[in-house]
Amino acid sequence: MAHSPRVIQVDHLTKQYRLGMTVDSYRTLRDALVDAAAAPARWVSDAVRGRPRHHQPPEYILALRDVSFSVNQGEILGIVGRNGAGKSTLLKVLARITDPTAGRVRISGRVGALLEVGTGFHPELTGRENIFLNGAILGMHRNEIAKRFDEIVAFSEVERFIDTPVKKYSSGMFLRLAFAVAAHLEPEILLVDEVLAVGDARFQRKCLGKMESVGREGRTVLFISHNMPAVTRLCPRTILLDDGAVVVDGETREVISKYLNADRVESGGIEWTSLESAPGDDVARLRRMRVVDSEGNSRTLFTMREPIYIELEYWLLRGEERVVPMVQIVNESGISVLVSAANHDPTYRLPGRRPGLYRSRCEIPADLMTEGGFSVDVWIRVLYPRRIFVRETNLLTFRIQDTGLGDSAIGEYRGSWGGVIAPLLKWDTDFFPGEPGLDANTPSTPVP
Repeated sequence: MAHSPRVIQVDHLTKQYRLGMTVDSYRTLRDALVDAAAAPARWVSDAVRGRPRHHQPPEYILALRDVSFSVNQGEILGIVGRNGAGKSTLLKVLARITDPTAGRVRISGRVGALLEVGTGFHPELTGRENIFLNGAILGMHRNEIAKRFDEIVAFSEVERFIDTPVKKYSSGMFLRLAFAVAAHLEPEILLVDEVLAVGDARFQRKCLGKMESVGREGRTVLFISHNMPAVTRLCPRTILLDDGAVVVDGETREVISKYLNADRVESGGIEWTSLESAPGDDVARLRRMRVVDSEGNSRTLFTMREPIYIELEYWLLRGEERVVPMVQIVNESGISVLVSAANHDPTYRLPGRRPGLYRSRCEIPADLMTEGGFSVDVWIRVLYPRRIFVRETNLLTFRIQDTGLGDSAIGEYRGSWGGVIAPLLKWDTDFFPGEPGLDANTPSTPVP
């Protein structure tokens, strides 16, 4: 089978910045005169105070360190990492907004980029004028842009304001039009940086759907996001950057798991020995949390066929109406698998309770959870009206694996099963004898 052509090749890319350097956008005669007048005054002031005039040696930072990778046509590649890891710098180099300090980048195809809200937009021009300007920058003819114009405007939902200067747009309007332009003007390569960080949930779903369709059309997408579920949904392959270097490049679920769990140490229990150090306030404080098995033993490793219990103890320091504990289980992709509160426990239906030590246990039934690593978040709160006394994330971690005996939902299959949970559901099958195509709408009596 023929391989897709390579459209991006990055070899030993390094980008160095000098700290403290700024680039002036526009300089006026007034700015120059003010600076010239202020400079002698600063020099005299330093001389009077006895401070010698000298320059500090410049400081430099490596935003990218010897980065190498390639991308084939039609790939949707995710790029993840902490703030300051070099993700945005990488896309700016690929978009030719900034030059590399060392290394080489080869790109085959027209590049469209949405790196920051409004990048490439002129604030004084209208939405209509900016659409045609961006198309011209991409090398498109005016009639090509005109064919796409109505589709861009409809997607962006800014029809009423299309002839208004974009400097008057809200950030949401700016984002919608910028994404619509970047995605609809048919670049062969689309670079997208945190487009889902702004905008409502409905528009975020539209963006994800559009990027999926761009990939199906054979175009290439590089997608930066802190939204791990979105990266998992869109990108079969992901690169993890840290401190400007490629840490891992591979299958998305494995890369995201490494990213989210880099600093995590599996812990099936945590305890606070003093009230003062325990999380909480003057209403409630945690005392202990554990992940335990049916025998009450703390564990960090379970099989898919076992029930798992989340046990917590807390001090209720003063009587409060309907205070309930609540837990959330989060998987390695950062997805909330389940949330459960003790509001169905008869103990918590009482209008008030006496101060003291309480222990609550939540059961996660067997044959529900899939393989993988999980963390536990906890709240102690009144559900309504909303009042939170304890809120702690990533307190406990545990891992689940298949038995390997073929008795779980996975059965004899080996490999990534997918899904957030893997319940062992009941299946029924009937067999209807007969030849294909013979009155298929009225099957005969099933054969036992």
